[in-house]
Amino acid sequence: MKLATLADGSRDGRLVVVDRTGERYLEATGIAPNLQTALDDWERVSPRLLALAAELERDRGSGRPLDVRELLAPLPRAYEWVDGSAYLSHVLLVRKARGAEPPPSLWDDPLVYQGASGVLLGPAAPFALPDESWGLDFEGEIAVILGDVARGTPSSQAAAAIRLVTIVNDWTYRQLVPSELAKGFGFFNSKPATSFAGFALTPDELGAAFSGGRLHARLHCTLNGKRVGQAQAGVGMHFSFHDLIAHIAKTRAFTAGTILGSGTVSNEDEAAGVSCLSELRTRESLQQGAAKTPWLRVGDQVRIELALADGSTPFGAIDSEVIAP
Repeated sequence: MKLATLADGSRDGRLVVVDRTGERYLEATGIAPNLQTALDDWERVSPRLLALAAELERDRGSGRPLDVRELLAPLPRAYEWVDGSAYLSHVLLVRKARGAEPPPSLWDDPLVYQGASGVLLGPAAPFALPDESWGLDFEGEIAVILGDVARGTPSSQAAAAIRLVTIVNDWTYRQLVPSELAKGFGFFNSKPATSFAGFALTPDELGAAFSGGRLHARLHCTLNGKRVGQAQAGVGMHFSFHDLIAHIAKTRAFTAGTILGSGTVSNEDEAAGVSCLSELRTRESLQQGAAKTPWLRVGDQVRIELALADGSTPFGAIDSEVIAP
């Protein structure tokens, strides 16, 4: 099933079930007022939501027309937003760009950081850029929304914790990263609010495309109408979502509503393009001696969407304009 959150003036919006085309919805507030409430009581609530989704598909005349501009992030605020870096080609390229050596454990121990989760942006929300010198970049990623995860959950049992799948744009201020990491404590100011697709899907809705803790589909990234990336998300994901869940649960438990990201989708094959400007600029530097592509500026338009093998785009698009504050 496909779930979304409609803006209604409240912090958490209201939960709706959406048809497979992304064009119609039914209110689900009689089952759960918002997505977090549904996640908190998933075993009891999800069968009722599935029944509502089946009703929407069965009766093509039911439901209301959906305007994606009215959608918030599926979880407009979350208990935790944890982002990994599962695509090692991205890690190697980005570190090369700033002259940093990869850690010796890179191939065995996943990299993760904890981002801001109190304000998460919807699929059509603009991104306000206070200072172009901060080097704004987009990062196209896959993300899963989790149920309760017990401390010590092994990767072999991690699939049961995945409730929903979606895509994100994990914006980054690249020029603020080096000084923050030099302190030896990690990202903070360099990671502003993250943008989310409007739709979150249960894994079964994706069929064979979601298997082994990886989503086998192409992530299309477009800048100002020009396609810059079409990376295969299932290729080059060194650590699966199952691996990432086991890693973050090594020392602590996670509550339902935690969001876990894959990190920037990246392929070694240059023909696949890029899912962030940092990779593009690094390749330009290596091939041409200097980066030619500027960081994002006010007025730029970034669009990210994932396409399955049949050409469908189940999560909808993240379509964000960079604006002045």
